[in-house]
Amino acid sequence: MEQSVIDRVNSLRSEIEQHNYNYYVMDNPTVDDHTYDMLMQELKTLEETYPELADKNSPTQRVGGEALNVFEKVEHRVQMGSLQDVFSFDQVEAFTLRCQEASAAPVYVVEPKIDGLSVSLEYENGELVRGSTRGDGFIGEDVTANLKTIKSIPLKLKNAPAFLEVRGEVYMPRETFLKLVEKQEDNDETPFKNPRNAAAGSLRQKNPKIAAERGLDIFVFNIQQIEGAEITSHKQSLDYLKDLGFKVIYEYTQVKSYDEIKSQIEHIGEMRSSYSFDIDGVVIKIDDFALRERMGATSKVPKWAVAYKFPPEEKETTLLDIEVNVGRTGAITPTAVFEPVLLAGTSVSRAVLHNQEFITEKDIRIGDRIVVRKAGDIIPEVLKSVSHEENSVPYKLPEYCPVCGHKAVRYADEAVVRCPNVDCPAQLRRNIIHFASKGAMNIDGLGEAVVTALLDNKLISGVADLYRLKAEQLENMERFGKKSAKNLINAIEASKENSLERVIFALGIRNIGQNGAKLLCNRFGSIEAIMEASAEDIAAIDGFGDIMAESVVSAFHDKHFADVVAELKNLGVKMEYEKQDSGDNRFEGKTFVLTGTLSTMTRDEAKEIIVRFGGKAAGSVSKKTSYVVAGEEAGSKLTKAQDLGITILSEQEFLDMVK
Repeated sequence: MEQSVIDRVNSLRSEIEQHNYNYYVMDNPTVDDHTYDMLMQELKTLEETYPELADKNSPTQRVGGEALNVFEKVEHRVQMGSLQDVFSFDQVEAFTLRCQEASAAPVYVVEPKIDGLSVSLEYENGELVRGSTRGDGFIGEDVTANLKTIKSIPLKLKNAPAFLEVRGEVYMPRETFLKLVEKQEDNDETPFKNPRNAAAGSLRQKNPKIAAERGLDIFVFNIQQIEGAEITSHKQSLDYLKDLGFKVIYEYTQVKSYDEIKSQIEHIGEMRSSYSFDIDGVVIKIDDFALRERMGATSKVPKWAVAYKFPPEEKETTLLDIEVNVGRTGAITPTAVFEPVLLAGTSVSRAVLHNQEFITEKDIRIGDRIVVRKAGDIIPEVLKSVSHEENSVPYKLPEYCPVCGHKAVRYADEAVVRCPNVDCPAQLRRNIIHFASKGAMNIDGLGEAVVTALLDNKLISGVADLYRLKAEQLENMERFGKKSAKNLINAIEASKENSLERVIFALGIRNIGQNGAKLLCNRFGSIEAIMEASAEDIAAIDGFGDIMAESVVSAFHDKHFADVVAELKNLGVKMEYEKQDSGDNRFEGKTFVLTGTLSTMTRDEAKEIIVRFGGKAAGSVSKKTSYVVAGEEAGSKLTKAQDLGITILSEQEFLDMVK
C-alpha cells in the first residue's frame, strides 16, 4: 500500500473530526454540508478499498455498527453519585453557611443542571476505550457503541493525559424530541414523555444504528479520574476539558457569596427557555478540590454540593374552544384552545386532550377556567378544570369525522375514536407515506417531501395513482430531473412484485401489523380469499383475535377500501401469495406472548420470527401460553405469567432460542 493512501486517510479523519468539533461542540461550522459529505464519502471509499486501514474510532463508524445482544456490566472505580436536592433559596443559603464553617471564604461554581442521562467516558492515551451508564452509581452498563454515535464526543483527544475518565450528561435537544414525538404519534406508537426519557431509551438501544438516528448530544461536567495531569479545582477542570475538545456544561460561573449564587440561579432561570435543551435546576459546587476533601460526604451525597430544583410552573387560563383533528390512522384527537399564557418562557395557547375518557375524567368543558403546564417543560398539558361557566355542558367528541363526514368508530380495545374512511383527506398524505414506507411497499425515493409535492401538484389523490404516474410528469417538478424521475417510476413499478403481505400491511388496516398481514396470507393465499373470509374464519387463525378479525372484515367491506384494492389489482400489483416455508419448525406447538419494549427488534419482527419457525404469537397470557418474552417495562402480562408459573424469557434468551 502506498504511503500516500495512508496519509490521505489520516488527513481525512483529522479534517472531518475537526469539522465535527466546529459544528457540534463550538456551534460554528466552517464548511457547507456538501463539502463535508464529499470528505466523508471519500474516506468511506478509501476504507472500503483498503480494509486493512479500518479503525474503530474513524468518523465513519459514528453511524453505528451491528446490534449488540447484551450490555456488559461496568463497575465504576469512582462512584457516580447523586447530589442533595434543595427547593428554596433558604436551603441554598443554609448550604453556603455550612460551607463557611469549613472555610472562611469558599469559592463556588454555579452551572445549569442538564436533565438527561449521566454517563462515564474513559480514555487511554487519548483514545476512547469505554463509555458506560451511571446505573446505581456503582455498577453501570457498557454503551460504548451507542455513545460513539454522538458526534460531540471526541473519539481521540489531542495532548491527552495517560488516563482520563469524565462524567457527562447525554440529552436530546428539544427540537429533536418534538420531531421524534410527532413521528411516534403518526405511527400510533406511545411517545416518550419528555426529552430525558427519550435520551435514556435511545442510549440503551441495542442497535447503535437506532441510537445514531436519534440526534443525541452531551455536556461533560466532571473529571472522575485523571493520570498525567494535576487539576486542583472544578473551574480549572472544566477549562481543561474544553481545551481537550469536550463540549462542557454551559455558563459555568465562579462566584464567592450567597448573593452571587442567588443572582446566577435567577439568571439561569430566565435563560432556561432559550436553551435548546432541558434543564431542571442549577448545581452549586465548591470549586476547590482540597476543600471538598475536607468537607467529605454523607453515606448518600457529598457535603460540598447541592442541586437547586426549579419548581413546576403552572398557570390558570380560560378554555376558549376544543378543536378536533384527524391523524394518519384516523384518530380523532381533541385539542384545547385557551387564552395564551407564558410557560417556561414561551407563549402557550394549545394542548392535546387525548381522548373522550381524558376529557370526561377531568370534566373539561368549553369556557372552563383550567390549569395548564408544560410536561417536562416541553409539551403543554391541561392538568385540571378549576371551575365551569354557568349553564356549561359536558363536552362530547363528534359522532362523525369533521373532515369527510364518515361515521366515527371506537374499537373495543382503544380509548380513541377514529374515522375509518381510508380516503379521508386528513389521512390521505400520511397514508400514502405509510404505503410507500420501508416496512410496507418499500418504494425508494418516495419520502414525505415527494408525497407532499405530488399531492400539491394534483398528480395523485390516492395510493393507486402512484401506479399511473409517468416520468415526464415528474420531470417538471422541483428536485426532479430525467434520471431521478425515471428512478422513482422504476421503484414504483418494481413494488408491484412485492409479496402480498407487504400490500396488506401497506393498506393500513387497523390492528393489522406486518405479522398479522403475514398470518392472513399464510391462511388464505390471495386477496380474494381474504375478502371473502368471515370474521369467524379469520379469528380462527392462530395469533388472531376477534378484534383483529373484525378489523379485516370491516376494512374489506368498506366500499372505498375495496375500490382501492380493485384499482391496485387492475394496475398490476400482485394479489397472490407465494408461501415461504423455512423448513424449521422448532417452535411448532409453542405459544409465545410478547410484553414490554424489545431493544433489538420490533414486536412485529419478533412475531414474524415465531411464526416463521412454526410457533404462535398470541396477544394475551393464558394457561396455554408456552413462553412470555419480557422486554423493558414489561407490565401486567409479565405479572400474570409469573402467577401462572409460565416460563419467562429475556430478549437475549429468546434470541438464543432462535440461534
